[in-house]
Amino acid sequence: MVAKALTIAGSDSGGGAGIQADLKAFSAMGVYGASVVTAVTAQNTQAVTAIHAIPDDVVAAQIEAVLSDIEIKAIKIGMLGTPSLIKTVSDALKGYDGPVVLDPVLVAKSGDTLLADSAIDVLKSELFERATLLTPNLPEAAKLVGSGKPQDQARALLDLGVGAVLMKGGHADGETCIDYLVSNTDTQSFSAPRVKTRNTHGTGCSYSSAIAACMAQGMALQDAVARAHTWLNAAILRADDLDVGRGHGPVHHFHALWG
Repeated sequence: MVAKALTIAGSDSGGGAGIQADLKAFSAMGVYGASVVTAVTAQNTQAVTAIHAIPDDVVAAQIEAVLSDIEIKAIKIGMLGTPSLIKTVSDALKGYDGPVVLDPVLVAKSGDTLLADSAIDVLKSELFERATLLTPNLPEAAKLVGSGKPQDQARALLDLGVGAVLMKGGHADGETCIDYLVSNTDTQSFSAPRVKTRNTHGTGCSYSSAIAACMAQGMALQDAVARAHTWLNAAILRADDLDVGRGHGPVHHFHALWG
């Protein structure tokens, strides 16, 4: 049987990030994807020009509709936006006991803010203990726990209750990009040569969704991260083939399927 995964996130009209990227990543991993839309954004490769939040009760109804009917094996959570919506999602997932990958979406690739500072404390208190894995990039980690070495930031996040932290190194300097998977018992690194491309829109969404998809298929966390890391690196290497937009284009989710 095909595994099923759920993404709870915002919609990207440009198709490169958010719900659209999540569903593409699920499909690329061989997983059926369901979705709960938390916000509709007017967005392309250059900017976010408008955000319309979906009412909290409609988000809750979407989650209930999916979980009451479809056997969801893993959940990815992305853009939430407001304190009340974070609480709504937390309450709606109280009966769910599968793995949850939480991608703390704070700022878009264009630099536009997607989560108000006032909501960060609520995100920590409501969802961190529910997260099997937290996947911040370096700027997001700094907003969450302050600046410092990636491993120290990861331990500070572990102290807030998350099960494990994947510190993504895409924003660091150097010719090699290194991600650190840190738990209370182990640290593992995943490295790849840095790809010279501006087409990296949706990398965080796609990475976390690919991990969730692998976990939906029953893979252990370290194996899921390893497979997703390899897939994402290839998706970035092939990103320029797509030629989408005039700004930060998307990665190539279907590099292994399209010619």
